[in-house]
Amino acid sequence: MPLHASSAEYALERYLADPGHLSDVVAADAPHLGDLTGLDVVHLQCHIGTDTVSLARLGGRVTGVDFSPAALAVARDLSARSATPATFVESDVEGADALLGPSFDLVYTSVGAITWLPSIARWAQVVAGLLRPGGRLYLRDAHPMLLTVDETRADGELVITHPYFERAGGQRWSDTATYAGDGEVASPDTIDFPHGLGETVQAVLDAGLQLTRLHEGDTLDWCFAPWMERLDDGTQRWRLPADRRDLVPTEFTLEAVLPG
Repeated sequence: MPLHASSAEYALERYLADPGHLSDVVAADAPHLGDLTGLDVVHLQCHIGTDTVSLARLGGRVTGVDFSPAALAVARDLSARSATPATFVESDVEGADALLGPSFDLVYTSVGAITWLPSIARWAQVVAGLLRPGGRLYLRDAHPMLLTVDETRADGELVITHPYFERAGGQRWSDTATYAGDGEVASPDTIDFPHGLGETVQAVLDAGLQLTRLHEGDTLDWCFAPWMERLDDGTQRWRLPADRRDLVPTEFTLEAVLPG
């Protein structure tokens, strides 16, 4: 966690220096989220709170949920030092609905979160259990099709090597490097879980929500592979080279509401 808290990618000092600063992720979502003033918002898997604080700066009364006490300590400190009120609760995702109840107008899940969850169906049930009638879900993440591609190839060819559908046990990796910051992590072994787009949509429908928007895009919030190109608009967003850009979607956005 100290590697992320001190990393240039998260750049926590920007939130202290500029009271209007938003994370790149929330800034990309803001046009679709709209004004959150007066709304109760829960941010699942909030990590060190940069997106949570950003949601609060859009006007929401925001509760960040994460299972890591170390991450929450950084998040609480960021909230306090940046004078951006937010509440942070220690819980894993699967227990969040029982702990917090149907208290929210918006459930927000930011980029890179659902891949750590073994069951997208259970996640969708939790979302439904957190929403008040009429409340909505907002999810944006890397497209599961992109995540099947071998990102290590030097030739830039789009070759499928990883699973697309959810599988028991997930995928196991070992890497001492972190995606943000320098240095080596203390626990290099991780497990992540693919969730197909159809599996995700069906899980949301089965949980009783109504789909209102499904969008597939051609940009991404991080450099998935070394042959991706950074946009020249000043954001931390990336896309496939022009000659391959129409072959694979790189992200998706899903919005849904709980009927009231």
